[in-house]
Parts: sequence; C-alpha cells; structure tokens
Amino acid sequence: MRRIDCLAAIYDELTECAVVTIMGAVAAELYSLGHRANFFYMEHSMGLASSIGLGIALAQPKRKVVVVDGDGSVLMNLGGLTTLARYAPPNLTHLIFDNESLLSVGGFPTATSTGSDLALIARGAGIPNAREVCDLDEFAQAATAAIEADELACIVAKVEAVGPASFHMDLHLLENRFEFPRALRLPEQAPLPEAPPRPEPRAATPTTRQPTVAGPAHPEPS
Repeated sequence: MRRIDCLAAIYDELTECAVVTIMGAVAAELYSLGHRANFFYMEHSMGLASSIGLGIALAQPKRKVVVVDGDGSVLMNLGGLTTLARYAPPNLTHLIFDNESLLSVGGFPTATSTGSDLALIARGAGIPNAREVCDLDEFAQAATAAIEADELACIVAKVEAVGPASFHMDLHLLENRFEFPRALRLPEQAPLPEAPPRPEPRAATPTTRQPTVAGPAHPEPS
C-alpha cells in the first residue's frame, strides 16, 4: 500500500478539517493532490505535528482536526502520544504512515523496522482507539470512521517506503503560515481567544541634566 493512495482515498474527507502534516514526503504528496487553505505543512519541527494538532483541537473543539504523521516523526517525540492521551480531544484523528524508514532524509531504517509497534505504543500511552492497518480499503474505512466519530483515534498505516518524484511545493512557507490561521477563523467555528489587555504605559520620569564639568587640562609636553 502506498501513502499517496491512502491520502487520495480520504482527500474529500479533509475538506472541513484542520489538517496538519509533517515535513517532507507527506507534505509534498498531499500538496500534489491539491492544496487547500485548511492544510498546514509543518516544516523544520520534526516530531511536533501532533502537538500543533492538539493545540488546535483544544482551541476549536467544534472543528475536526487531522494530523498526518510518520513513524520517524512519532519516534522523535513519543511523549506526544502521552500528551494526546492526557487531554484526549474527541475531535482529533492521528494518522501515522509507517514506512519503517526516514525516507525524506535518505531512507535510514527506523525502530519500527526491527519490531517496534506504534499502535501498541499508542494504546500503552492511553489511547484505546489505536490500530494498525495494512490494506488500502481497510485504511480508508478506518480513517473515515475515525474522522467522523467523536473520539480520539490513532491509525497506523503500514505503507511502502516510496516517496514523491519531487519534494517541490509551489507554496511559500510564510504564505501557508498566514493562510492557515485565516481558514480557521470561519464564523461557524469557536472564536479565537481574545488577546489579554495591554498594561498601561508608565509615565516618563523627569530627569535633570547635570552640567558638564571640565576636567583638568593636560600639560603640554616639554
């Protein structure tokens, strides 16, 4: 099973979701299917996609949030699973594509290639609805059901170690950074929290300028 086929199978389900992806191949493949303003391609913060997704899910409990992750990223921040379990937002679905390698940086094998089970680790962290799938139809059914349900879910999809032909994305990171928050500010969603009141500026303290006192003159050299 290929990751790009999995993403294509659930692409229509992501229309109204806040979607956070990891960097590299996952972001490039989702972008190749068609960019949407509600997609955020996290760059340069490996392992933190689930943390960003958790923050969005807690801030906007009426919005479905989908985190598109990878085995390498999850293994770099296993504590993220325990944090998800601690808060257990019912509107968050965590999709982990496990190709048993760090494909985007050379294909080095990860711990899942030698027996580590991410679904089992997620359940041990406290996420009961965590499962592994190895078939495209099974993935599509599991992911769709998880997105539509009101329960924190973790779906680990075992995929081939095959990436995109190109990692190029014709979208500036700064543009994505501003576009994504705007997409989350839709009227039917929970409003963003108000900014805290600014403190009153302090009055300037008047100062008295001291007169400059000339020092002793230096004697002329003889």
